[in-house]
Amino acid sequence: MAEELLLSVVDQAPVRKGGTGGEALRESVELAVATEALGYRRFWVAEHHNLPSIASTSPEILIGQIAARTHSIRVGSGGVMLSHYSALKVAENFRVLESLYPGRIDLGLGRAPGGDQRSAAALAYPRRVLDIRHYPEQVDDLMAFLSDDLDPAHPFHGVRAGPTPETVPEVWLLGSGIDSALLAAGKGLPFSYAHFFGTAAGQGPAIVASYRERFEPSERMSEPRVNVAVQVMCAETDAEAQWHASSLKLGRIQMARGRQTGIVPPEEATAYEFSDQELAFLERAPLTSVVGDPGSVRAELEELAGRYGTRDLGVVTICYDFEARVRSYELLARECGLAAA
Repeated sequence: MAEELLLSVVDQAPVRKGGTGGEALRESVELAVATEALGYRRFWVAEHHNLPSIASTSPEILIGQIAARTHSIRVGSGGVMLSHYSALKVAENFRVLESLYPGRIDLGLGRAPGGDQRSAAALAYPRRVLDIRHYPEQVDDLMAFLSDDLDPAHPFHGVRAGPTPETVPEVWLLGSGIDSALLAAGKGLPFSYAHFFGTAAGQGPAIVASYRERFEPSERMSEPRVNVAVQVMCAETDAEAQWHASSLKLGRIQMARGRQTGIVPPEEATAYEFSDQELAFLERAPLTSVVGDPGSVRAELEELAGRYGTRDLGVVTICYDFEARVRSYELLARECGLAAA
C-alpha cells in the first residue's frame, strides 16, 4: 500500500479584481486556520513585489499573524528573497518568530527577485542591487547567525542575532532550477522545487534527482529531503474546477502584458476571446496546474509524487472566489485522507 501524501499549503495572498490587499491578507490568515484544522502540515507564504494580484510582500509579518491564530501547523516563508536583505536582519526576524512560536517556524529562502528588476532596484536603493553570485555566501552567513556559529575569521564574528530562541527555525532552499538544487545539496539542506512555476517543470524530476545525487550530509540533515510545490484547483466536478481555474489562464496573459488588475472572475475569464498570438504564448508557456474533481486531482498528484520520488507536496491554489479556494483544500484533504487536527 502506497504511503499517504504529505500535504502542505503554499500561499501568495491573491488579490481579486475589485478587492483589496487587506482582504487578501485576512483571507490568507483564515485559510491557514482552515487548513490546520484539515490536517495540512505546513503553511508557507510567498514574497512577491510590484504585482497587483499578490498581497504577500512581507512574509515575516504575515507569518507572525498566522502563527498567532493557529496552534500546531508549521508556518514559514516560501520564501524570503534573501538577495534583497542582510543575512543578519533575516536571522533576527526569524529568531523573533521562533522565540514566539518555538518549533513551528520554517525559513524558506529563494534567490529570485520575487518581482521585476525595477522593484529589485527600489528594494536596494540607494545601494546597488546585490550581485546574485553573493547568494551562497549570504546563505552561509544566515545559517551561522541562526546557530551562533560565525567563523572566528569572519569580519562580523562576535555579532549575534537576537533574541536567542530555544530552538532554531527549519531552513529550506527553494527554487525552480538546477543552481538552487545543487546549492541545497552542497549545504546539506532540504530543497523545495517550484513545479508550479511551469517554466522548467518538465526538467523538474531531473533537477530533483541531481539534488539527491549531489547531497552532502550536514549537521542539520543526514539525508536529502524534497518538497514539490504544485498548482491545484479541485472542485466537486471537473467542469466546476475548470471554471474556477479559467481566471489563472487570463491572468497569465495579463501578467505577460503588464496589465494585471487582480484575479479576474471566471465569468470574465471564460468570456474572453484570446488572440492567436495569446494562444500561441499559452502553448509555449502553459500553466502547470492540476485541475479537476477530487479523484482525478489525487491521481495526478500521485503520478507527480512518483516522478519526483517524494510524498511531500506543497499545494498552491489561486482562484477568484475565496470559498472555492477553501473548498479546494477541503476536498483534497478528504480525498487524500488527511487527519483532521
